[in-house]
Amino acid sequence: MSAPTLATGALKKRAPVRPARVLLHVFLAGTALAWLAPLLWAVFSALRPYSETSDKGYVSWPDTLNFDNFKNAFEQSDMMHYFGNTLLIAVPAVLVTLFLSSMVAFYVSRFDFRLNLALLLVFTAGNLLPQQVIITPLYRMYLLTDLPGITASGKLYDSALGLVLIHVAFQSGFCAFVLSNYMRSLPHELTEAALVDGASVWRLYWQITLPLCKPAMAALATLLSIWIYNDFFWALVLISTGENMPITSALNNLSGQYFTDPNLVAAGALLTAIPTLVVYFALQRQFVSGLTLGSNKG
Repeated sequence: MSAPTLATGALKKRAPVRPARVLLHVFLAGTALAWLAPLLWAVFSALRPYSETSDKGYVSWPDTLNFDNFKNAFEQSDMMHYFGNTLLIAVPAVLVTLFLSSMVAFYVSRFDFRLNLALLLVFTAGNLLPQQVIITPLYRMYLLTDLPGITASGKLYDSALGLVLIHVAFQSGFCAFVLSNYMRSLPHELTEAALVDGASVWRLYWQITLPLCKPAMAALATLLSIWIYNDFFWALVLISTGENMPITSALNNLSGQYFTDPNLVAAGALLTAIPTLVVYFALQRQFVSGLTLGSNKG
């Protein structure tokens, strides 16, 4: 090892720790603990039997920690059934939303015409409308839309198809906006060369542009999965049969008429959060790369 390298290493070792850096790390550690505190408290409560917390209080040293609340919550809420209902809603909604929004983004970003920006604004404007504003006319429309033989209820109301459609309608604008901005950053020489070679518009979209959008698509798929999975508002309004509800309603089965075990509810809430964590960790690398796209551009 050369002398300059040794000198540089010695200077790095003797470099004093700046107070500002210490304060920054203390602040970040405190923020992380404050963010994790509710989750850690829910885990702590879920592992304790309610009889112990009712006698000693929640802020006390536990005598018993077990997984009985998780087992009871899973069985009493019939969670597997509601997991199936949620998959029946979330998977088609995410796939259809990404497919339709990517086609809109491809059209407004790769073709130049007068109304391309206006068309994108129309799609994006749907996200600016509060859900509570349109719930009454939407509820009436769902009741009046007959789908005999297609849904179990015979109507768009009280069906998984109705929830899929409303999620697609509300999430497509945001996805089209994000994907259009990403597609604009792709080199136009790719599509121009493909057009010279005789490629069709569908081939430009499906085989050339869409594969290059995998990071952005993965990031949006993660966000959409979490948003749609955690939805409770639309399911509460547009579903009347309890057996057709998604997983967010399974926690209602843990609440009694006169008594509710908060430790049991905490365990059920943690169980319902597992699929979203699985989706995030499965797409973590693509999700992070999708969020940082363009960060190194001037």
